[in-house]
Amino acid sequence: MAGILEQDQLRGGIVRALVWGGAAALLLLPGVAMQFTDEVDWTGADFIVMGVMLLAVCTAYEIAARIARNNAYMVAAALAAGACFFTLWANLAVGILGPEDNPANGLFFYVVALAMVGSLLVLFRPQPMAWVMVATAVVQVAVCLYAWLTGLGVVFVFTALMCAVWLAAARLFRLAARHNNNGVRN
Repeated sequence: MAGILEQDQLRGGIVRALVWGGAAALLLLPGVAMQFTDEVDWTGADFIVMGVMLLAVCTAYEIAARIARNNAYMVAAALAAGACFFTLWANLAVGILGPEDNPANGLFFYVVALAMVGSLLVLFRPQPMAWVMVATAVVQVAVCLYAWLTGLGVVFVFTALMCAVWLAAARLFRLAARHNNNGVRN
């Protein structure tokens, strides 16, 4: 894995086209599916929300591509942005704790808010970003425990998966910071 993270290939035009093209395809997919099945029934508001979420992920990619000095940072940023996107998407689409209209699902927005606001507050610098990701994992566990202890629901598997992603991002941000501190530019 270290070899792939040492090469500077995650910021080029091909990857940029894949990121933006993939986002466009994801946004168009429900529209196409609606032509063939009644199982997919999106409103204009659904497309707007998904468009805003995809724009946020693509913007995160662009920020990371401009800031990153190595691919460890790019992969860490992708994991963090992906975790935020997946949490929001799952929560808005079907709900993480029961149905999407369950008010307890609002707790998971705090997890995403911490990751996003924390990233802004540390100005996307790799070492502080590692701490933001660790804090996000801690809050993810706290939300899980709160939901379980108050009888709102059980989300142990979701929490374990998301914490694995947050902590993997933290590890990669630390790796990126170490490369930056050693003067290595990949």
